[in-house]
Formats: sequence, structure tokens, C-alpha cells
Amino acid sequence: MTRLWNDPADFADEMIDGFVAANTRSVQRVPGGVIRRDAVPEGQVAVVIGGGSGHYPAFGGLVGPGLAHGAAMGNLFASPSAQQIHAVAAAAHAGGGVFFSYGNYAGDVLNFDAAQDRLRGEGIDCATVVVTDDVASAPADQASLRRGIAGDLVVFRIAAAAAEAGAPLAEVARVAARANARTRSLGVAFTGCTLPGAAAPLFTVPERRMAVGLGIHGEPGIDETDIPSADALAEQLVARLLAEIPDGASAAGGRVVPVLNGLGSLKYEEMFVVYRRIARALEEAGIDIVDPHVGEYCTSFDMAGVSLTLFWLDDELAALWDTPVDTPAYRRGAITRLTDAARNTSGDG
Repeated sequence: MTRLWNDPADFADEMIDGFVAANTRSVQRVPGGVIRRDAVPEGQVAVVIGGGSGHYPAFGGLVGPGLAHGAAMGNLFASPSAQQIHAVAAAAHAGGGVFFSYGNYAGDVLNFDAAQDRLRGEGIDCATVVVTDDVASAPADQASLRRGIAGDLVVFRIAAAAAEAGAPLAEVARVAARANARTRSLGVAFTGCTLPGAAAPLFTVPERRMAVGLGIHGEPGIDETDIPSADALAEQLVARLLAEIPDGASAAGGRVVPVLNGLGSLKYEEMFVVYRRIARALEEAGIDIVDPHVGEYCTSFDMAGVSLTLFWLDDELAALWDTPVDTPAYRRGAITRLTDAARNTSGDG
């Protein structure tokens, strides 16, 4: 349960203020959320992500070179308003248009679309790809209805890599859609989450039981089972995701980025035990594991649970995946940063 807060109504704003104060090297506060501290090259597409607070490091923790240019951050488990999204996008825009990406939830879709329409009315080109990686939330033939969970990271990173490379807005949207189409996730939970000031968790799971396929806000799952062993859970997650391999990919010889994502209260040590068997199961299927991730990438406040994401690479996506990233909560490769002084004199002879 959550233990530390002042006024629960102020929690999200105070959290953002503290996050910015702790990460002034990387981000700055703007109305509605945060944007990069570093200057964005003129003409680069601005990648703007967002959603409700309570999912750290999504979304503010993923703002920085190689990843998002800005994040619109709503209240706990609540979509940012259209005004907040517009403010963040306008602050992040560098002349190349704005690319929006976020999980497929009704409130987010409504408000991001409204902000996008307003920006277009102001002459700013925009495009959107919603993330739909959660296989438990709709059948394969209705994939556009699926929720976005930890696969957010994959889509955000591919879109941002294309933007960093100077790709135009349409190309950023194309590769993001391709990444989304090649990403599958499934999550389980052992307890619900309790928001600041709440008297009870948003949902409960009976003791020694596990909810399968629930969403990151406590949306209903598809099943409830006894808690399995770590190896059995790993095998269940892999088997379910390998039952739906994306078009154009195959297990034998396929390249996969696995992302084992903790939902808030699960210990890293427990996740490493689970990942040990996940890696073996993928290798037994003939899959080439690339850049495995084990950690917290999209949480659900203090929920005890875990999700597995498989991102199926091709040559184009693999090249983009190698782009370095340096954000408050997520780093890959090496970024060369310009200091303010160097940036101010970079045009001098």
C-alpha cells in the first residue's frame, strides 16, 4: 500500500515537481508535463508520449535523448487533458511536426486526438500510433482494440530512434506502427494497487492466487489460477506469446527483445529467477535473444505483478533499436551531450 503523501489530490503534481527537481540534467517542467532539457535540433520530429501518472518510469522517466521529447502526465491513472497534451506538444515542437504515442485507453485516445486536432488547426503536422501489445485484452483478429502495457517502451523507442535519425513525420509513424505490430505482451498480478488516500486497493486477488491478463489499472483479467512456480510462470508466459507470432516473423532463427517488466512491488531478484527460465524457453524454441530487459518499465503503482513483452526484430527495427538512449530512468549505449555553453557557441567560427 502507499504510505507517504500530503494531500492525495496534490500527489501527482508534487510527484512531477520532485521528479524534475531530481533530474534537472535531463528534463524541465512545462504546463502539463515535462520536456527534454537538451535543445532539439530544428526540424526534428518531436515524439510526445503520455498517460496517467502512477506508471513510472512511464512516462516522464522516458524523456531524453534517443527517446521521447516530451511527456504529458495526467493525474493518477487518469489521462492528461487535451490542454495538457497540447501544452507539452507545443513546447516540444521543433518544426518537424509532432508524433504522439500512448497506450490504447479510451480517455487517452479522446484527449490526445483533441490535442492533435488543435495542433493541426494551428498549422503543426501530427501523427499518432497507439500501442496495442496486450494479447489478453482482445483476440488477435481485433488487435486494434487491445490495450497498451509495457510494449509502450518498444514503440516509443523505435519512433524516437527514427526521429533522431532525421526521418520525416510519416516515416516515424510508419516504423512505430511496424514496431507495434511486432510486439506482444502478457501480464499477471498477485495483488492489486492502492492509490494515495484510498481505503482499499482498486482490486484484490485471493491469497495464493494469480490474476492472468489484467491491465495496468486493474482492468479485469482473463483467468485466475494458483500461483505457479517461477519456472512454470515463465513457461506459461512464453507459451502464450509464442502462440501468436507476428506476421513475417518465425520462432526458428527469429530475433526477439524480451522485456520482463515489474509492475511495482515485485523484487528484481524474483524477476531474475523468472527470466532465467524465460531465456531458456526462448532459446529452446530456436529464438535469438537480443538486448534482454529485466526491470521496471511500465508499473502500476504498487501492484505486485509482472509482464513479459516480446519484440520481434527485423533488419530495419534492429538498426533503429541500436540508437543510444539517455533518460532519467532508462539508458542504452552512449549519448554525447552538449552543455549549455557548448550549445551557445556551436555556431561560432
